[in-house]
Order: sequence, then structure tokens, then C-alpha cells
Amino acid sequence: MIRCKRAYESPTHEDGRRVLVDRLWPRNCRKEALQLEQWHKEVAPSSELRRAFKRNELDFEAFRERYRQQLAAHPEHWWPLLDMAGKRERLTLIYAARDEEQNNAQVLAEWLEEQLERQDEQNSPPCYAAKNPS
Repeated sequence: MIRCKRAYESPTHEDGRRVLVDRLWPRNCRKEALQLEQWHKEVAPSSELRRAFKRNELDFEAFRERYRQQLAAHPEHWWPLLDMAGKRERLTLIYAARDEEQNNAQVLAEWLEEQLERQDEQNSPPCYAAKNPS
């Protein structure tokens, strides 16, 4: 139920709840055109991490790992998004990066999906092996 979409793509009904997850506002985008429900800039990677990745000082895997560490250190930043996604509504994370596969929104979506799976595992009833009568 979580998807990622570039800020420069037109909004559609299928997007559901649209949340901008970049620290900076996308260039040349008017607020009305983005049709956002919210802007969660605090969930974005730190400015230092974003700059290092943009300058190619970090490859995507290093960026991904450091960003995940930042997410783990500040759950209060992503809990509201997890709550939205947990309601089983479509949540679209909006980002401005050119690369559609290697960006912060993709890492965040993966992180949120993992957190939802953990919640589901914790809330599911225990599974007992059926006793085999002998």
C-alpha cells in the first residue's frame, strides 16, 4: 500500500494520501500542483547525508545504510507515516530526486513496509502446531 512517486509526475486518484518526504521543496513546483496531504521534511535524510550522496561521496548502499540508521534513531519522525500506511490506505511518498530507484523515498518505503510486517507479526495470534494423535 506504499508507493513512491516523483513530485514532477501528475497526481492521480490512485495516489491516495500524498506526502512529501524531502527536506527541500521540489524546484519549480507550486504547492497547489503537488496536491499534498502533508510535508514530512523531518523524515528525510539529514542535509549532510543528502549532500554526500548527491556529490557521489557515498554509493547507494552506504547512503541506504546511514539513512536507515537515522530512521532507527528517530522513530517519532516516521510513526505518523506508519500510522497512515497501517490503515491500509494507499500512501504515496513524494520525492524530487531524478533517480526513480535509488532515492530516499524508496529507502523510506522499504523501512515502513518492514515496520508494518513487524506490527503484523506482533499482532497475529500464536500459531500452534496441530497435535498428531498417535
